[in-house]
Amino acid sequence: MAGVLRSITKIALKVFFSYNFPDVTIMHKEREKDMSDKKLATIGVFGGSGFYKFLDNIEEVKVETPYGMPSDNLLIGQIGPHKVAFMPRHGRNHTILPHLINYRANVWAMKSVGVERVISPCAAGSLQKHVKPGDFVICDQFVDWTDGRKTTFFEGPVVTHPSAADPYCPELRKLAIKTGKDLGITIHETGTVVVINGPRFSTKAESKFFTNQGWEVINMTAFPEAYLVKEADMCPLNISLITDYDAGLVGDVPPVSHHEVIEVFNSNLANLKNLLFNMIEQIPAERKECECALTKKKSQL
Repeated sequence: MAGVLRSITKIALKVFFSYNFPDVTIMHKEREKDMSDKKLATIGVFGGSGFYKFLDNIEEVKVETPYGMPSDNLLIGQIGPHKVAFMPRHGRNHTILPHLINYRANVWAMKSVGVERVISPCAAGSLQKHVKPGDFVICDQFVDWTDGRKTTFFEGPVVTHPSAADPYCPELRKLAIKTGKDLGITIHETGTVVVINGPRFSTKAESKFFTNQGWEVINMTAFPEAYLVKEADMCPLNISLITDYDAGLVGDVPPVSHHEVIEVFNSNLANLKNLLFNMIEQIPAERKECECALTKKKSQL
């Protein structure tokens, strides 16, 4: 009986290994080719719902990706010397919840049209009293508190371990801080954003824990969006627009509500627009003060 089983096993293995499986290495290389450098735009903005309305001669570009369809079409216009691609991460009618956003498709779409730098403004809550609603935080760190999201482009066959020690582009951060100060906007030059899965807000206990860690900002979309941008050798920037105090400041503030978030965000939209447009006009043509373009190269043996 044992001999029969060994014979069957040998036959099964022979059939298995004789099957023409697709060459994974070739598939990986072909996928990289899809991220072609078409140079329709060099700057990308996520969360840009409505911003493109301030521009003339908008070109709408539909992009299909290996990861499925992105949140929306890219809307490309001109700001200063730069072609800028806008994409509302929740869709232009704000119908896609944070945990259901196809982050890989969104980032791939930006890369495929030639984008080199990506700015990600987002509504966010404050975990510290000194970071007030209406303030802007130029985050320099994130903490991933999400689950179930597709968080990397690197799925083999080449073993790749990117460093996320400094996740945001130092050149873009420096420029955002300077521009904000020049415009008289209250800017916090550093901050850690903890990213929760959503769609629910935190309990008081969770929020108090985050506050006690010393983290400043809480949000539902900052990861993996900016990290995927970095994996794709583009420069990521987070601009957190503080809309509320989170529930962790127990006894000092009422619990956050979605209505309050939208109200404060809309009231500060002019400041955000001015910051983005003025900053984008000043972005240099070449990337010389950061190593974001070398992320993949430095991640492999």
